[in-house]
Amino acid sequence: DVTELRRRELELMTKDATIREIHHRVKNNLQTVSALLRLQSRRMTTPEAKQGLEQAMRRVATIATVHEALSQGLTQSVDFDELIERQFHIAAELASPGQTVDTELLGHFGLLPSQFATPLALVINEVVATGRVTLEGCRNINEQGDNTLTVIITDNGRGMGDDPIEESGADAYRPTAEHEGLGMQIVRTLVASELNGSIRWEANEPSGTRVIINAVLS
Repeated sequence: DVTELRRRELELMTKDATIREIHHRVKNNLQTVSALLRLQSRRMTTPEAKQGLEQAMRRVATIATVHEALSQGLTQSVDFDELIERQFHIAAELASPGQTVDTELLGHFGLLPSQFATPLALVINEVVATGRVTLEGCRNINEQGDNTLTVIITDNGRGMGDDPIEESGADAYRPTAEHEGLGMQIVRTLVASELNGSIRWEANEPSGTRVIINAVLS
């Protein structure tokens, strides 16, 4: 029945438009929250409070970029290559005075489902620090036939020492060590719970840190 097919097509179009509008409004609300956090951080007198609000601002802005991408498409998937370029641009804009972020993108991330893109964007946001940062994405299929994604992030900063750290699954839910901050705890939890994967921190030559994330997409 032609009339019934047209009615269903109209319903789908209306549903898609409604979903995109919701993502657009969520993005606008998150950007407002990020702006408020930025204003509040400027009023802080202690470095710790100022840094904490700035980090919260960057986290909220990262989630907003995902909703912005979803508001512009017809599916619930995100072009992650385009999204991460936008995220790096925001990171450079929001860097603290005297700090710079110089980034290079390698490989290919492709389309990622929204439920995967958000935690991955947050993880990258936490791992990326100041200085020279290289981000590489590689899609593959493992022996079980699952779609996998390997993310490699390197920088030329001070580094984390010579001893590598690798965690996945239940190991990622350990108590936070004395030398670790909230960012590292967020990364460990998201990789284990949302990305179904593992993360490894190791020394980068000649200086800095190399972070390897292996995630299962399906």
